Amino acid sequence: MRKAVAILLLGIFGYYFASIFLSLPFGEKREGVGKHYLENTISETGSVNTVTSIVVSYRGFDTLGEVTVLFLASTGLGAILFDVRRKKRNEQNASPIVRTTSTVFYPMIILLGAYVFVHGHLTPGGGFQGGAIIATGVLLMFMAYRKFEANHTLLSVIESLAGLTFVTVGLTGLIYGGSFLVNFLPLGTPNDLVSAGVIPIIYIAVGFKVGAELTVVLDDMLKTIR
Repeated sequence: MRKAVAILLLGIFGYYFASIFLSLPFGEKREGVGKHYLENTISETGSVNTVTSIVVSYRGFDTLGEVTVLFLASTGLGAILFDVRRKKRNEQNASPIVRTTSTVFYPMIILLGAYVFVHGHLTPGGGFQGGAIIATGVLLMFMAYRKFEANHTLLSVIESLAGLTFVTVGLTGLIYGGSFLVNFLPLGTPNDLVSAGVIPIIYIAVGFKVGAELTVVLDDMLKTIR
Protein backbone atom coordinates (compact mmCIF):
# COMPACT_ATOMS: atom_id res chain seq x y z
CA MET A 1 0.00 0.00 0.00
CA ARG A 2 2.78 2.41 0.92
CA LYS A 3 4.63 1.70 -2.30
CA ALA A 4 1.48 2.33 -4.30
CA VAL A 5 0.89 5.67 -2.56
CA ALA A 6 4.55 6.66 -3.06
CA ILE A 7 4.40 5.78 -6.76
CA LEU A 8 1.13 7.73 -7.12
CA LEU A 9 2.60 10.83 -5.45
CA LEU A 10 5.75 10.62 -7.55
CA GLY A 11 3.61 10.33 -10.66
CA ILE A 12 1.58 13.40 -9.72
CA PHE A 13 4.67 15.51 -8.95
CA GLY A 14 6.40 14.25 -12.07
CA TYR A 15 3.42 15.16 -14.21
CA TYR A 16 3.26 18.74 -12.93
CA PHE A 17 7.02 19.25 -13.13
CA ALA A 18 7.06 17.92 -16.68
CA SER A 19 4.13 20.20 -17.58
CA ILE A 20 5.99 23.23 -16.25
CA PHE A 21 9.21 22.48 -18.13
CA LEU A 22 7.41 21.59 -21.36
CA SER A 23 5.46 24.84 -21.22
CA LEU A 24 8.69 26.89 -21.22
CA PRO A 25 9.87 27.80 -24.72
CA PHE A 26 13.30 26.30 -25.41
CA GLY A 27 16.02 28.53 -26.88
CA GLU A 28 13.98 31.74 -26.84
CA LYS A 29 15.29 34.86 -25.19
CA ARG A 30 13.40 35.75 -22.02
CA GLU A 31 13.95 38.65 -19.65
CA GLY A 32 12.80 36.75 -16.59
CA VAL A 33 12.10 38.45 -13.27
CA GLY A 34 15.53 39.93 -12.55
CA LYS A 35 14.79 43.17 -14.36
CA HIS A 36 11.48 43.53 -12.56
CA TYR A 37 13.16 43.07 -9.18
CA LEU A 38 15.84 45.66 -9.90
CA GLU A 39 13.42 48.27 -11.21
CA ASN A 40 10.54 47.84 -8.75
CA THR A 41 12.06 46.77 -5.43
CA ILE A 42 11.80 50.15 -3.71
CA SER A 43 8.35 51.02 -5.01
CA GLU A 44 6.83 47.60 -4.26
CA THR A 45 8.58 46.61 -1.02
CA GLY A 46 10.05 49.82 0.41
CA SER A 47 13.40 48.07 0.92
CA VAL A 48 16.55 49.62 -0.52
CA ASN A 49 18.30 46.24 -0.31
CA THR A 50 17.23 44.33 -3.42
CA VAL A 51 18.56 41.01 -2.11
CA THR A 52 16.47 41.42 1.04
CA SER A 53 13.33 42.16 -0.94
CA ILE A 54 13.86 39.00 -3.01
CA VAL A 55 14.67 36.73 -0.07
CA VAL A 56 11.96 37.95 2.30
CA SER A 57 9.24 39.29 0.03
CA TYR A 58 9.30 38.04 -3.56
CA ARG A 59 10.72 34.62 -2.64
CA GLY A 60 9.71 34.59 1.03
CA PHE A 61 8.13 31.15 0.82
CA ASP A 62 11.56 29.76 -0.12
CA THR A 63 13.04 31.43 2.95
CA LEU A 64 10.46 29.68 5.11
CA GLY A 65 11.68 26.40 3.62
CA GLU A 66 15.31 27.29 4.38
CA VAL A 67 14.46 28.11 8.00
CA THR A 68 12.60 24.80 8.26
CA VAL A 69 15.62 22.93 6.89
CA LEU A 70 17.85 24.56 9.52
CA PHE A 71 15.40 23.58 12.24
CA LEU A 72 15.29 19.97 11.03
CA ALA A 73 19.10 19.86 10.79
CA SER A 74 19.58 21.14 14.34
CA THR A 75 16.91 18.75 15.65
CA GLY A 76 18.49 15.81 13.83
CA LEU A 77 21.96 16.66 15.12
CA GLY A 78 20.63 16.95 18.65
CA ALA A 79 19.01 13.52 18.34
CA ILE A 80 22.22 11.97 16.99
CA LEU A 81 24.37 13.44 19.76
CA PHE A 82 21.85 12.76 22.54
CA ASP A 83 23.49 9.53 23.70
CA VAL A 84 27.09 10.71 23.38
CA ARG A 85 26.97 14.18 24.86
CA ARG A 86 27.80 14.79 28.48
CA LYS A 87 25.83 16.98 30.85
CA LYS A 88 28.79 19.32 31.28
CA ARG A 89 31.85 20.24 29.29
CA ASN A 90 35.47 20.22 30.38
CA GLU A 91 35.80 22.25 33.58
CA GLN A 92 39.13 23.84 32.63
CA ASN A 93 38.75 27.49 31.58
CA ALA A 94 40.79 29.29 28.96
CA SER A 95 43.65 31.65 29.80
CA PRO A 96 42.91 34.96 31.58
CA ILE A 97 43.62 36.86 28.37
CA VAL A 98 41.01 34.87 26.44
CA ARG A 99 38.47 35.17 29.26
CA THR A 100 38.93 38.92 29.60
CA THR A 101 38.78 39.50 25.85
CA SER A 102 35.68 37.32 25.52
CA THR A 103 33.90 39.17 28.31
CA VAL A 104 34.61 42.51 26.63
CA PHE A 105 33.72 41.47 23.09
CA TYR A 106 30.73 39.24 23.85
CA PRO A 107 28.15 42.05 24.28
CA MET A 108 29.61 43.85 21.25
CA ILE A 109 29.19 40.76 19.07
CA ILE A 110 25.60 40.29 20.25
CA LEU A 111 24.89 43.96 19.51
CA LEU A 112 26.47 43.63 16.05
CA GLY A 113 24.33 40.58 15.28
CA ALA A 114 21.18 42.41 16.35
CA TYR A 115 22.19 45.43 14.27
CA VAL A 116 22.70 43.26 11.18
CA PHE A 117 19.25 41.66 11.23
CA VAL A 118 17.40 44.81 12.37
CA HIS A 119 18.94 46.78 9.46
CA GLY A 120 18.65 43.95 6.94
CA HIS A 121 16.28 45.97 4.73
CA LEU A 122 18.71 48.90 4.62
CA THR A 123 22.19 47.37 4.44
CA PRO A 124 23.78 44.07 3.32
CA GLY A 125 22.96 41.40 5.86
CA GLY A 126 19.79 40.05 7.39
CA GLY A 127 18.37 37.40 9.66
CA PHE A 128 20.65 34.49 8.78
CA GLN A 129 23.81 36.60 8.98
CA GLY A 130 22.79 38.31 12.22
CA GLY A 131 21.81 35.03 13.86
CA ALA A 132 25.14 33.46 12.86
CA ILE A 133 27.02 36.42 14.36
CA ILE A 134 25.14 36.04 17.64
CA ALA A 135 25.93 32.31 17.74
CA THR A 136 29.60 33.17 17.14
CA GLY A 137 29.56 35.38 20.23
CA VAL A 138 28.10 32.56 22.29
CA LEU A 139 30.75 30.19 20.90
CA LEU A 140 33.42 32.61 22.11
CA MET A 141 32.00 32.38 25.63
CA PHE A 142 31.85 28.59 25.37
CA MET A 143 35.56 28.55 24.53
CA ALA A 144 36.52 30.98 27.29
CA TYR A 145 34.38 29.65 30.17
CA ARG A 146 33.79 25.91 30.34
CA LYS A 147 30.96 26.44 32.85
CA PHE A 148 29.13 28.81 30.52
CA GLU A 149 25.84 27.06 29.80
CA ALA A 150 23.13 27.63 27.21
CA ASN A 151 19.58 27.57 28.54
CA HIS A 152 17.99 25.10 26.13
CA THR A 153 14.50 25.75 27.47
CA LEU A 154 14.77 29.49 26.85
CA LEU A 155 16.35 28.95 23.44
CA SER A 156 13.54 26.58 22.47
CA VAL A 157 10.95 29.18 23.45
CA ILE A 158 12.76 31.88 21.45
CA GLU A 159 13.07 29.60 18.42
CA SER A 160 9.41 28.60 18.59
CA LEU A 161 8.14 32.18 18.97
CA ALA A 162 10.35 33.36 16.10
CA GLY A 163 9.09 30.61 13.81
CA LEU A 164 5.50 31.31 14.83
CA THR A 165 6.00 35.00 14.07
CA PHE A 166 7.30 34.20 10.59
CA VAL A 167 4.36 31.93 9.78
CA THR A 168 1.81 34.33 11.32
CA VAL A 169 3.07 37.27 9.26
CA GLY A 170 3.03 35.11 6.14
CA LEU A 171 -0.51 33.85 6.71
CA THR A 172 -1.73 37.36 7.54
CA GLY A 173 -0.43 38.47 4.17
CA LEU A 174 -2.22 35.53 2.56
CA ILE A 175 -5.50 36.50 4.22
CA TYR A 176 -5.38 40.25 3.59
CA GLY A 177 -3.25 40.43 0.46
CA GLY A 178 -3.96 37.22 -1.39
CA SER A 179 -0.46 35.70 -1.25
CA PHE A 180 1.89 34.34 1.42
CA LEU A 181 4.15 37.00 3.00
CA VAL A 182 2.64 39.83 0.97
CA ASN A 183 3.70 43.22 2.36
CA PHE A 184 0.47 44.33 4.04
CA LEU A 185 1.96 47.07 6.28
CA PRO A 186 2.76 50.64 5.20
CA LEU A 187 6.08 50.77 3.32
CA GLY A 188 7.19 54.03 4.92
CA THR A 189 10.04 56.13 3.58
CA PRO A 190 12.95 54.26 1.94
CA ASN A 191 16.22 54.38 3.95
CA ASP A 192 14.32 54.93 7.21
CA LEU A 193 14.68 52.32 9.94
CA VAL A 194 10.91 51.93 10.22
CA SER A 195 10.16 51.14 6.60
CA ALA A 196 9.69 48.23 4.17
CA GLY A 197 6.52 46.98 5.86
CA VAL A 198 6.79 43.43 7.21
CA ILE A 199 10.35 42.81 5.97
CA PRO A 200 12.11 44.03 9.18
CA ILE A 201 9.70 41.98 11.31
CA ILE A 202 10.48 38.84 9.33
CA TYR A 203 14.23 39.43 9.48
CA ILE A 204 14.14 40.00 13.24
CA ALA A 205 12.24 36.73 13.66
CA VAL A 206 14.70 34.89 11.42
CA GLY A 207 17.65 36.40 13.31
CA PHE A 208 16.36 35.16 16.67
CA LYS A 209 15.48 31.76 15.23
CA VAL A 210 18.84 31.18 13.56
CA GLY A 211 20.79 32.47 16.56
CA ALA A 212 18.91 30.17 18.95
CA GLU A 213 19.22 27.10 16.73
CA LEU A 214 22.93 27.54 16.03
CA THR A 215 23.61 28.11 19.72
CA VAL A 216 21.91 24.82 20.60
CA VAL A 217 23.89 23.03 17.89
CA LEU A 218 27.18 24.43 19.18
CA ASP A 219 26.34 23.50 22.78
CA ASP A 220 25.42 19.94 21.79
CA MET A 221 28.60 19.51 19.75
CA LEU A 222 30.89 20.90 22.45
CA LYS A 223 29.40 18.57 25.05
CA THR A 224 30.58 15.58 23.04
CA ILE A 225 34.24 16.59 23.45
CA ARG A 226 35.98 14.61 26.18
